[in-house]
Amino acid sequence: MCTTKHSVRIWDLPTRVFHWLLVASFILSWLSQGDDRYLDIHVFAGYLFLALLIFRLIWGFVGSNYAKFCNFTCLQIGGYLKTLFTSQRQHFLGHNPAGSWAVFIILGLGLIVALTGLLTLGGEERHGPLAGMISFELGDSLHWWHDSIAWFMLGIIGIHILGVLGESWLHNENLIKSMFTGLKSTTTQSIDIPKHSLTTIFLISSLIVGMASYFNGYLLEANYRPFIGPELPTNPAWQAACEECHLAYHPSLLPARSWQRTFAEQAEHFEEDLYLEPDDIAELQTFAINNAAENTLTEVAWKNNRSIPPEQSPLRITEVDYWVTKHQDIASAIWQLPEVNFKGNCKACHLDAEQGTFEDSAMYLPE
Repeated sequence: MCTTKHSVRIWDLPTRVFHWLLVASFILSWLSQGDDRYLDIHVFAGYLFLALLIFRLIWGFVGSNYAKFCNFTCLQIGGYLKTLFTSQRQHFLGHNPAGSWAVFIILGLGLIVALTGLLTLGGEERHGPLAGMISFELGDSLHWWHDSIAWFMLGIIGIHILGVLGESWLHNENLIKSMFTGLKSTTTQSIDIPKHSLTTIFLISSLIVGMASYFNGYLLEANYRPFIGPELPTNPAWQAACEECHLAYHPSLLPARSWQRTFAEQAEHFEEDLYLEPDDIAELQTFAINNAAENTLTEVAWKNNRSIPPEQSPLRITEVDYWVTKHQDIASAIWQLPEVNFKGNCKACHLDAEQGTFEDSAMYLPE
């Protein structure tokens, strides 16, 4: 019987690569959330996160000995915790019972976070494999759950890290280092598990190909837009009438009652008389009402309309609560730049302002 400690490889390469890529994807998704300009990075991190979870689920059945779920020690959690702070504490070469539970809980929460993220992307943003399958309202609700469960998962990860540090101290071994090297010390007779290098090469190659495919637009186009919104209805008369003075704001940005008020007060349109003939007013008003914010043609249309009280009929898009909230953190110096000049100059920052879609990640603040 072997009584001296020796190192043995228990974590194969795919398990280690998975672990640290999952950490990286979670950190990247966390850092890129909350700012719509980085939605494309957040979505990529989410896709990577989900792909890694699926790989780990498969590897839990076909991987090496200590990576297989059937060899996890979840059922021994009671005895493990009872002796944890005593001299009779148990040492496990693979995942201890607490670690086994942590793996299952993090995998489960991760799948929920990824699924709610996909549903949010499809409902609220109208992008991804589930685009348009659910309503804006449900997508917005799932966005809240996506964020909340992600916070809960962050708490579980924090507990997991504390557990790893505690286990390392109690058994005088560096478990974090083991997940880099794959090696742990033991006094029992054990043999190294296979490296599974080909699987690792496949995993890393898939990541490289995925990154190149997802981000290649930035290399090919000067003003790349990762998300393209729907093609909104247009009207030549609308374009001609509006562009004489400013950007032809798409009617989906304001509710129908705002456009009705606009044409009713066309002789005093921001201290200007539009001099529109009755036939022109009828055509423009019909186009505006048919494509107003209530029709929820885009995310920004839905959010604008939701933020306007029913008794209000704003004429300025910059007075809408949603617009104010989204722009309140922009430094005053930005508004004073010559290329911006005033708050209604949307195309100074939004690449798709003329299309009226105002997609996330299609905005760039001028320097």
